[in-house]
Amino acid sequence: MLSKQELAGYIDHTQLKPVATYEDIEKLCSEAKEYGFYSVCVNSCYVKYAVEKLAGSNVKVAATVGFPLGTASTGAKAFEAAEAIRAGASEIDMVMNVGLLKSGDYFAVREDMEAVVKAAKQINPDAKVKVILEMCYLNPSEKVTACQLARDAGADFVKTSTGFGPGGATVEDVELMKKLVGDSMGVKAAGGIRDLKTTMAMIEAGATRIGASAGVAIILELDRSKNG
Repeated sequence: MLSKQELAGYIDHTQLKPVATYEDIEKLCSEAKEYGFYSVCVNSCYVKYAVEKLAGSNVKVAATVGFPLGTASTGAKAFEAAEAIRAGASEIDMVMNVGLLKSGDYFAVREDMEAVVKAAKQINPDAKVKVILEMCYLNPSEKVTACQLARDAGADFVKTSTGFGPGGATVEDVELMKKLVGDSMGVKAAGGIRDLKTTMAMIEAGATRIGASAGVAIILELDRSKNG
């Protein structure tokens, strides 16, 4: 079993609700500092505020781009990514355009991803870009293609889900993604991860990052399991 510090290092502590307030983001950042989460993941309008609240800590800020549908224009997604990095984000979680993938326009899908990668890394070469594939919408062949396109576009991670679709992360999807990208990219499991058992199953399947709004509950459950 991982230590509390090790497990916290996997977690992107997340608050992406459309009704999230400054107070909610402040709480998110306070919890991230207290528990030592890897990052907070917020909508791009809150990046600057989160950076201010996390000043002096090691917690990073990840910003969503084209969230949650992925259907904004490529230029708009690239601009949003650039603005988020300028505001202090060190990671971008962009949503793939699922409709373009299903249309078979793989060039446009890759171009969309590449534009965001380029926009982020031009400002901060160390910035990480995660591509949310929204696996619940994809058939087996499309899942393979989506992972290949993200890798070819220069992204740093593939990610299972937004958490806003009809399905979240599954062990089977994480295993497939890890098999497809190997050690060349990270794999982020997100969507519906609310307890320690699910979290550990995702890590054992190959996830190198966990996106969860229940990060505190997961860490407290680990504490209880060790002390019980």
